[in-house]
Amino acid sequence: MTMEAYRYEDGSITFPGHPVGPGGTEPVGTVDLSEYTAEVITWTTSTATPPGVREPNHLAIVEFDVDGESVRAIGGLTTGDVEVGDEVRPVYVAELRDPEAGIKTPESQEWDGYRFEPV
Repeated sequence: MTMEAYRYEDGSITFPGHPVGPGGTEPVGTVDLSEYTAEVITWTTSTATPPGVREPNHLAIVEFDVDGESVRAIGGLTTGDVEVGDEVRPVYVAELRDPEAGIKTPESQEWDGYRFEPV
């Protein structure tokens, strides 16, 4: 599985990808952010989590440098033992939350994705 961001004609990159970029153009390619490391910009710990999400849930905004272009993403952390400025890498997780918890049927959602792990 990839952590797919979209690249646009003007060189900008967005995550998640959007059908129309910052300059009003369609994407011209993709970038797999799971092949890069990122820097923690800020982070927090949530103790009031939605059904099926682990508690406590450590979350971060991270910034990737992709060929000189800044790309920010938000996601869970594998640990609460991080600091602003730490280097992290995306790691694939088969279940970001418990598919049996909550009101949605498990078949209606994708449950996998990425968390960020300190390098």
